[in-house]
Amino acid sequence: MSETTMSPSEMGEVPASHGSSGPLGSSGASASLGAAGCSASAGSAASAGAGHHVARATMKDVAALSGVSLKTVSRVVNREAGVSPEVRERVERAVARLDYSHNVHASNLRRSSGRTGTVGALLQDISNSFSASLLRSLEDVARDQRTAVLASSLDEEPEREIALVRGLVARRVDGLVLMPATARQEYLLPELRAGLPTVFVDRLPRGVDADSVTVDNLAGSRHAVRHLVSHGHRRIVALGDLRTIQTAELRLQGYREEMQAAGLGDEILERADLRTPEAAEAAVRQLFRTGTGPRPTAIFAGRNDLAVGAVRALRALGLVHRVALVGFDDFPLADLLDPGLTVMRQNVGQIGSEVGRLLFARIDGDAAPPRRVVIEPTLIPRGSGEIPPHE
Repeated sequence: MSETTMSPSEMGEVPASHGSSGPLGSSGASASLGAAGCSASAGSAASAGAGHHVARATMKDVAALSGVSLKTVSRVVNREAGVSPEVRERVERAVARLDYSHNVHASNLRRSSGRTGTVGALLQDISNSFSASLLRSLEDVARDQRTAVLASSLDEEPEREIALVRGLVARRVDGLVLMPATARQEYLLPELRAGLPTVFVDRLPRGVDADSVTVDNLAGSRHAVRHLVSHGHRRIVALGDLRTIQTAELRLQGYREEMQAAGLGDEILERADLRTPEAAEAAVRQLFRTGTGPRPTAIFAGRNDLAVGAVRALRALGLVHRVALVGFDDFPLADLLDPGLTVMRQNVGQIGSEVGRLLFARIDGDAAPPRRVVIEPTLIPRGSGEIPPHE
């Protein structure tokens, strides 16, 4: 797999690499989805060979394997009554063995192109400014391709991810964009072998080979901490999301590495597993209570929601002009705060464009090995990250 690191100004072609995978691609757009259809998880961890697709199993194949009629198979996959438990179990075993996915919109496949004109985008939280902006940029690319985007939030719930992916597969989307909540994605192997274009965004795939577009979280967090150190800070606290999330752990790792590099290993102080602005606000309030030891002079917030919580706490404590703050990821109106919030900005428009470019190239038949695009974040100084230490 090739890896390309891109600055925010670079939008050129990503070179292909050498690897083993089929024409996997990407997706994007917006609408709530249910878990319709049946799609069995894979039993093998090996990915498909480049350019080689395995034909999807049909209802006729399921009927032949289970020894029942097409009508009976239809009743089972559509969850209709009139089928005995023993027969239903036999059909479901055949469905699992064949990796069969029920097509709830078979009429769409009658087009000469075999496409449905839809792609799926499963992001973590569409209400969050990062996911919302990413979705919008995907929609812009999809619109140019005359394609609709079906989107849903995963909320860091692995079971929800699997159910929604199966629902999208049942609707025969032309491609999939995924910001995974699952630790590993081997369950996607049947769809990848069948040629479903899939692009991972924000987080790298694990257990499968597929295209991905991510930000250099490690380098970005190191840059943020280095910026605070350069302004004289030694006691810097890091606020992080769930450690099980790739991006959150990488940003905390970058914080630790930069503190060590600056000779501040003894000053490392982390507050992780913070999921909401309210949790971040409570953590910062706790840190600045009297009698709890030396207080931090600066904060590195590893997510935009956590930066919001930190700002609220500092404002309530009267410390907004005395404690420095750098957030990872920008959000609307961050520049209008007093002081303006210094951030490591992810170029969401570029991320969405790269995802869309990879996705529709795969949909159009690009069979090159998977590509890994890495985009560099940019420090945006606005005042909060330039406050000197106040002992």
